[in-house]
Amino acid sequence: MNDSPFPNRFGRTPTDRHKESQRPPVRTDGGSAPNKDSHQQSTHAAAEISDPAVLYDRVQRAVSEVVVGAEPVVEGLTIALLSRGHVLLKGVPGVGKTTIANAFSRALGVEYSRIQLTPDVLATDITGTHVYREPTGQFELREGPIFGNVVVVDEINRAPPKTQAALLEAMQERQVTIGDETRELPVPFCLIATQNSIEVDGTFELPAAQRDRFALNYTVELPDRQTESTILQQFDSESELAPNTIEPAVSAADVLAARQAVAAVSVAEPVVEYILDIVGETRTDRRLEHGSSLRGSIVFLNTAKARAAVDGRSYVLPDDIKALARPVLGHRLVRNTNARMNGQSTASVIDDLVESVPVPDADIESAVEGQ
Repeated sequence: MNDSPFPNRFGRTPTDRHKESQRPPVRTDGGSAPNKDSHQQSTHAAAEISDPAVLYDRVQRAVSEVVVGAEPVVEGLTIALLSRGHVLLKGVPGVGKTTIANAFSRALGVEYSRIQLTPDVLATDITGTHVYREPTGQFELREGPIFGNVVVVDEINRAPPKTQAALLEAMQERQVTIGDETRELPVPFCLIATQNSIEVDGTFELPAAQRDRFALNYTVELPDRQTESTILQQFDSESELAPNTIEPAVSAADVLAARQAVAAVSVAEPVVEYILDIVGETRTDRRLEHGSSLRGSIVFLNTAKARAAVDGRSYVLPDDIKALARPVLGHRLVRNTNARMNGQSTASVIDDLVESVPVPDADIESAVEGQ
C-alpha cells in the first residue's frame, strides 16, 4: 500500500529490451525495467557536471516541483547516494515517504524500480529466478526488480525475515546470487526503504544486522501548518502533479563524477578523532545495550565527506558530524530496558552523547592543508 498523500502515478514505459530477459512484474509497482546494456553505456557516458553541490542543487530543485518541505530528506538521499549508501525512511502513513523516494529517482534520470513488500513476497520475487524456456529446452535467468539504479522498497518491515535477507547481499556487496550464478547490480546502486512507524500487526522488525546495512535513516515528519497549506494550494492549482512529471535533472554519469569529487574531500585528524570519540561514547553509555558498529564509524566518515562536498567544501567540519549524528546512529543504537522505561528516546540519547563530547578547537582548514 502506498502511504503517500500525493497522486500515485509512478508508471513508466519500460525500456526496450529482449522479451526473454525482461523481469516479471510480480509485486512491483512503477519504475522502468532496468536494461543491463544501457547501464553499462551510462557508466561510460561523459558527465555534464561533477560538482556535488551543483548536482544536489539540481536534484533539490527538481524534487521541489512536486514535493514541498522535504529538503532535509532529499539532502540525506543525495549524501547517501554520493557515499554509496542506502537510506531507511520512517514515518506515519500518508506523509509522502514513497513520493519523496520516487521523485528523487526521477530527478536523477536513472533506472529505478519500486517493490511493494507484503508477507507473501518471496526472495525470488526480488532477486529473480531461473525460468524454463520450452522452445530452447533450457533454463534462463530472469532478473528481479532489484536490478535498478535506485530501488525503492516500500514497507520493508512487512516482508518476512527470509525475504528481507534477500536484500543483504545486494546492499553490502552490490551483487545478487541466484542459484549458482552471481550478477553485479547496476552502477550507481542505491536502495531506499520505507517503514511505517506506527503499525506492528503483520510486520517483522528489521534485525540489527539489516538495519546496520543502511547508511542513514530519516523520519519524515508531518508538515507544519504553513507547509501543508502550500501543498494544498499546489494541488488545487495542479491536481495532476505527480513524480512522473519531473524531468531528469542529472544523469548516472553525473552521479559517478560527483562521487569522485566526494572521495577527494579531506578529513583532518581532529575530525577523525571527533568521530571516534562520539562512536566510543555509544559503546560505553549505560543507557545503551548496543552501541555503534565499525560500519557506523565508516559511514560517519563517508557521509561527512559527502555532506561537505554538497555544501561546496573540500574539507569536513565538526558541524558535519553533528548534523549526521542522528541519521547515522539512530537505527544502530539499541536502548536498554531502563532507558525505554524512563522514556528516553534514541534521539535524545544521541543528542546527549554529542553534547558531551568536546568539539575540536583546531583550525580545521589549516589542519587539512598541513596534512
